[in-house]
Formats: sequence, structure tokens, C-alpha cells
Amino acid sequence: MLERNSAGTDVPVDCFHELGGVTSYPNTVTAQEVAERVGDADVIVCNKAPMREESLKNCPNVKLICELATGYDNCDLEYCKSRGIKVANVVDYSTAMVAQHTFTLALALSQKLPYYDEYVKSGAYSAQDRFSNFDRPFYELEGKTWGIVGMGNIGRRAAAIATAFGCKVIFYSITGKSTCTDYPQVDKETLLKESDFLSLHCPLSDLSRNFIDKEALRKMKKTAILINVARGPVVNNADLYEALVAGEIQAAGLDVLEKEPLELSNPLSRLKDSNKLIITPHLAWASVEARTRCVQGVYENIKAFMRGENRNFTHPAYRLEYFLQCDASGHNGRKQEHDIGIFHAQCPHRITLRKHSQK
Repeated sequence: MLERNSAGTDVPVDCFHELGGVTSYPNTVTAQEVAERVGDADVIVCNKAPMREESLKNCPNVKLICELATGYDNCDLEYCKSRGIKVANVVDYSTAMVAQHTFTLALALSQKLPYYDEYVKSGAYSAQDRFSNFDRPFYELEGKTWGIVGMGNIGRRAAAIATAFGCKVIFYSITGKSTCTDYPQVDKETLLKESDFLSLHCPLSDLSRNFIDKEALRKMKKTAILINVARGPVVNNADLYEALVAGEIQAAGLDVLEKEPLELSNPLSRLKDSNKLIITPHLAWASVEARTRCVQGVYENIKAFMRGENRNFTHPAYRLEYFLQCDASGHNGRKQEHDIGIFHAQCPHRITLRKHSQK
């Protein structure tokens, strides 16, 4: 069975047993645990466990790493390439849910829901003599500028929802290579200065790490609301804490943090005012429907691999032609068509799925 912390016990994973022997673990965090548990497995299904030389160098049979996620920043792609190990992820399984959570956070903060909920529950509403209370002003989304970083599937879905609310959408491309023409593409300076709402939907890379830092926050509107449903290190958490305390921006909604789970040393853990900051525990991806699609996506990736097909490989070198040019140690050398052929023909008996993750 698969490790249940990632898929969730409410989502069935019986499909994996059709593919061969399945060994599962409750959770796997360290490189040493990975090395000990992968052993002679051919296929690894993982999420956050480190897939690097340190954890894989003594695992000679690994041929495929399947991410139970879209992100693969836990995986050293160059090392896997050198070993001929294919890496496959699951795309577009959580687009609807992440976009939905983006607006859940944005609306809760912009409508001052934490304040008004507490106002009623504290008894203050019952004690007043008028039918309504709007002591803390709030504003419509219509007519506001919604900035987006990362115009992929999730970014486009968020843009469509923002447009439906009547927002003007602008976006910034981290790589500068976006082909999106549906919305104005702007430079970083314009994005920061004009956005009333700024939502982050980009992968983590050297280009996106600390994209929102002290300098960026000072360029944003004091009324701006920041939403991060991308990767935690895209936002410098210490700088964000200082900006929120100083009132440099109005509020922030985060589903991801620099280190997860939230460490007590993270200054954001000290900010208890939910009108300024809402943090959810990396759950934007995790609706029942999304997790079900993710499991099915991993299953389809493994089946495609068994048929010799390239499905969702994360590196252009991860093609069957490259794989067939790797010797048993994983390095380019003599061809292994015979072994690979046996592997495919006898896959139900030879493939072993080992699930290591925490999500």
C-alpha cells in the first residue's frame, strides 16, 4: 500500500496493486530513510522525500521516480539524468482546488471575515442597537487590479476567476518566456506597484526564490493583499513578517512556508492577528477530488512507463531512447534492450512501488 499521509486514507489506492508488489511506509523524511527503504525497488512514488545522490546511490534498481504531486523540487534531476532514472510528475490535478483556495484566502482577508466573525461571537453584535456593523471598511473586487506571478494552468484559472469578479488582470513571467496573450504581461516593478491583490502560482527555482522580499514588499500598495499558494521560499518569511507588522501591506494569505511544517523560529508564527495573516497547512492542493486525480495520474504514469511510453517526464532527456542506452549501473554504455524488454514483459512481477512522502 502507499504511504497514506500524502494520498489520504479517504482516497483509495488499490489500483497500484495491479502493477506489482507494493511496499508502503507511514512517512519518510531523511536521505538515510530513503536509502534504507528503497532498497532494490524499481519504482519510487514520492512527494517530499529527498531524491538525491545521497539517498539513491545505493539503490541500483531504481528506474522511475513518480512524484505524487506537480512539483519536483525534492528531486535532483541532473543526478537522475546521470543514472538514467526517469522522473514523472502529475500535472493539472489540483488546478481547480488551488485556484479556489486562492480566492478563499483573498476573500476572507479582503472582507475582514476574521474580524466580523469574532465581533459576532464575542457578543458585541448582540449588544449593539443597530442591525448592521461595518466598522472596518471593506471593498469590492470589481475594478481592482489582480496581479499574477506564473501564468500556467493555475495562474490562468485564477485569472479567469478574477476576471469574473470584474478585476483587471496583469501578470509577470519569472522566466520571461510566457506565451500568454490573454492578459497584459508587465515588468516586476509595474506588477508590485499596481496590484491590489497579488497571487503567486510559479514553481520554485533560483529565479523565483525570494521573489517577494523586503524590497518588493516596500513597492507594493499599503492596501495590497498577498496570496502565496506556490512554494514557500518564493516569499521571504522574515521580510513578510516585518512588512505586515509595519503595515507596509494590508494582509497576506499563505498556504506554503519556507520550511514545513511551520517552525516556531519562523517569525510568522508570532503573528496571531488573522486579519493581517491567514496561514493554512499546505492544503490548497488536497481536496478529495484532487487527491483522487493525483493517485490516478501516478498510476497512469507507471502504466505508461511499463509500456515504454514517455508520459509526464520532467526532463527532455528522460526518453525511452536514453533509458535504453544506460547500462545496469545507470550510466551510458551498452544497450539494455533485452533487460528492458524483460522488465516490461514481466512488470507485474518485477515492479515494486515504494511510497515515501509527507505532504
